[in-house]
Amino acid sequence: MTAEKPFFTPEEHAELLSLFRTLRQADADLFARKNYRLLRDRIEQSARGCTLSRDTFGLNPVITSLQTAILAASEIGMRGDALTACLVQPSLPPDADLAPVGETFGQGVATVLHGLRRVSQLYAKTPSIQSDNFRNLLVSFAEDMRVVLLIIASRVNLMRHIKNNPNQEAVRSAATEASYLYAPLAHKLGLYQLKSELEDLSLKYLEHDAYYMIKDKLNATKATRDAYIERFIAPIQDMLTHAGLRFHIKGRTKSIHSIWQKMKKQHCPFEGVYDLFAIRIIIDAPREKEKQQCWQAYSLITDRYQPNPKRLRDWLSIPKSNGYESLHITVLGPENKWVEVQIRTERMDEIAEHGLAAHWRYKGVRAGDSSVDEWLANIRSALETGDDLQLMDQFKTGLTEDEVYVFTPKGDLLKFPKGATVLDFAYHIHTNVGNRCVGGRINGRNVPMRQALVSGDTIEVLTSNTQHPKLEWTKYVATGRAKAKIRQSVKEEQAKEGLMARELLERKLKNRKIEWDESAISALVRKTGFKEASEFYKALAEERLSINELIDTYVELYRHENNLLERQAARSAEEFTFEANGQHKAQGDDDVLVIDQNLKGIDFQLARCCRPVYGDDIFGFVTVNGGIKIHRTNCPNAQALRERFGYRIVKARWAGKGSSQYAITLHVVGHDDLGIVNNITSIISKEANVSLRSISIDSNDGLFSGILTVMVDDTRVLTALIKKLRTVKGVKAVTRS
Repeated sequence: MTAEKPFFTPEEHAELLSLFRTLRQADADLFARKNYRLLRDRIEQSARGCTLSRDTFGLNPVITSLQTAILAASEIGMRGDALTACLVQPSLPPDADLAPVGETFGQGVATVLHGLRRVSQLYAKTPSIQSDNFRNLLVSFAEDMRVVLLIIASRVNLMRHIKNNPNQEAVRSAATEASYLYAPLAHKLGLYQLKSELEDLSLKYLEHDAYYMIKDKLNATKATRDAYIERFIAPIQDMLTHAGLRFHIKGRTKSIHSIWQKMKKQHCPFEGVYDLFAIRIIIDAPREKEKQQCWQAYSLITDRYQPNPKRLRDWLSIPKSNGYESLHITVLGPENKWVEVQIRTERMDEIAEHGLAAHWRYKGVRAGDSSVDEWLANIRSALETGDDLQLMDQFKTGLTEDEVYVFTPKGDLLKFPKGATVLDFAYHIHTNVGNRCVGGRINGRNVPMRQALVSGDTIEVLTSNTQHPKLEWTKYVATGRAKAKIRQSVKEEQAKEGLMARELLERKLKNRKIEWDESAISALVRKTGFKEASEFYKALAEERLSINELIDTYVELYRHENNLLERQAARSAEEFTFEANGQHKAQGDDDVLVIDQNLKGIDFQLARCCRPVYGDDIFGFVTVNGGIKIHRTNCPNAQALRERFGYRIVKARWAGKGSSQYAITLHVVGHDDLGIVNNITSIISKEANVSLRSISIDSNDGLFSGILTVMVDDTRVLTALIKKLRTVKGVKAVTRS
């Protein structure tokens, strides 16, 4: 049987002992006799039991944890439970109970391990890390500030040890995360050295050639650059001292990453970057004299060195939105080299260095600031103001969740305000998803639509095609976006139902051979107690109105409207006898009814189904009441009347000239272009013998459908009008009812 290969190589075993000694020097208390024995035994048991496994890069987790602990202790100042948790973590299975760990090493260690585990679970969701949302969610998941500091230290350590790793895809992935997530996070915490290191190492792995080009050129010019800085600041120190200003001067060289960003932004070579280094002059001035002394320093420096006015940045008069105040100038120094000089006071420098934390001390906390940023800035302040870092072991975030961050099933990360529900999530995805939402599934568990969201949850929306939005849903959402979409969708649903109700009424009237008349419908709406037609149709759609009763009422109103167009009442048609007058009958056609405006003794009406106009071919139809309805020969009802009631048909024709106006309904269809309605009404208004009685326009999917009622004298005028309307740009068809 082959002997099992040991987990630690001889080289790793030697490195392990060396790292233990280094860490002991950084935190002697960590290696008190009891703790040292517990940690050593735990690591040995894990190695013998083969519960340890190497990471994606093939690195030994115990070695990595020791390196991370040393970095956290020496460069961040962490102590105690945080370092112990860092060392214990590799030996813990992902689902291990943390209670025994708390009993052995203390509850503080268990708390940090719990935060590290939650962060690990967050990564298991494989989200996009290139967003502020993920940064905030990561901080929220960590729960304890020590966890955030440890994961930054862990990432810096990882970036230091993957230089020649063969898994280049994993290297690039780690470098991308360091650039987009951990470097900005370190910057917010004031860990500027680690931030610059993360950015430089990311550039090294992602853009190898650019990194080494800049590095080689910086190394080649370092001695010369340092000597130049000394020559540049010497006369400035003398001038400021003689002016009676209290100050100190710092010189700094830009990081490789910063130089590369400047080269890309300005599209210039390395030699074209003006500010490879900058001089920072920090003046110790009372608050009331800050601006005065800064501009005094500016005057002295520009007297000595020629300034470039195009590169003056005055953040003294108008500070940046984050509170940053400083005066940046670029001057031509010795050897005709451009040098950036930053002039600020001690107070301004503290705000620039400490960020939000220092700004609060001077300006006060502003309402509405992100709680995550506040929490991070407090840590940053603690790090830089020299507080006893051992107190970190007992310090908790106190983070109040004003926002929640949740995942879609595909791993996308979304942000919502506290109190947002599954319905908010559904409407954020799409309006149709929200309108059809019946509930959700959170982490695989079915929940109602009003279920509140919790950071880190994975949300799936459950929908049904039979679901429709309701106005009461606005009580179940917290976002203005969802409320607006619910109201809009409910309004659209009501409009759709109203249209269906209108179509129902039209169909019922048509089935009973009753004509549709807009004026009678308007009277019906008013008579039923509604101010708006939309409210009337909504009530009809909800069956709050009886369709049959409405039709009966409509018939009465229709007859009333119709009577307004009746000619003078006279004898019944049955009593009528034709006069032997050449004006009222055609030669050789004595049985033809001749229609004239001055016709007396005949009760006749123009049929509203076809609305005949002087000049149309017509016929008469004797009604059951004895009157005569005049129809066009091409009336939609003509064939049925002839087939069923041929004995009531009377020949008819017009006599004389058209001397009155007739109401005609035109249907216009076209593209819903801007101004098309104005063009149509303009043509009608210009016609001498035409007047517009009513107009109704509906628009849908870029097309419009219009119903126009116009008054015309005869068919000649009507035909001319239709031809002109068809010439309007965008009009596709004009037809007469």
